[in-house]
Amino acid sequence: MRRFGLIGRDISYSFSPGYFKTKFETLGLADCSYEIFDLSEIDKFPEILSGRPLSGLNVTIPYKTAICPFLDHLDPDAAEIGAVNTIRFTDAGLKGYNTDVTGFMNSLSPLLLPADQAALILGTGGAAQAIAYGLTKLGIHYRFVSRSPAEGDLSYDDLDSVLLKSFQILINCTPLGTYPQVHTFPPIPFKALTRNHLLYDLIYNPELTAFLQGGQRAGARIKNGLEMLHLQAEASWEIWNREAEI
Repeated sequence: MRRFGLIGRDISYSFSPGYFKTKFETLGLADCSYEIFDLSEIDKFPEILSGRPLSGLNVTIPYKTAICPFLDHLDPDAAEIGAVNTIRFTDAGLKGYNTDVTGFMNSLSPLLLPADQAALILGTGGAAQAIAYGLTKLGIHYRFVSRSPAEGDLSYDDLDSVLLKSFQILINCTPLGTYPQVHTFPPIPFKALTRNHLLYDLIYNPELTAFLQGGQRAGARIKNGLEMLHLQAEASWEIWNREAEI
């Protein structure tokens, strides 16, 4: 039996078990399963490894960065980002990858217009670091926005109509708006948005978050995170099924 799963905290809502269950059925893989490992703290991760053998894991909030010290190897992209969302079990130990980058870039690219040259990343967690890495690969300048900004970052109080004219893309990497807290959203000045903006939300449940609704009312282009999740899940599956490697 090949056993896969997802580690995170408060993740009963996750799409991953259903997605992979359908994938296994479609491929006729009766020997594969996918389960949730809801950890109250990352220090409980070794307990998962002491049970029945695993063939691969996904990692989600809030552990994409915190998982790294528990791994034996990091793929170069994951090492550069400092966050992991996919773990492969190898003969040489646990190896971490970041397929969020692949999913994000392939999902965002078809939406981009020539004028889309700069982005605001709302949030600074592990997912935000992957988004920043992807934007760099796409040649798009970015700034982080945070409630507690580090040096060089912006605060939400810095956002106004003047600043938003210089940043065409706004990407929500915070959990604000996730079911069941569907009425929450990052405190951006929605009235300053125009049809020249693109709002991208990593959240996929609900399909239309309060953040995206604000963009829609302004006539902006909008996109939720569902396609990104599908793409990163497929990339994870490919990694788990590669030939032997460290």
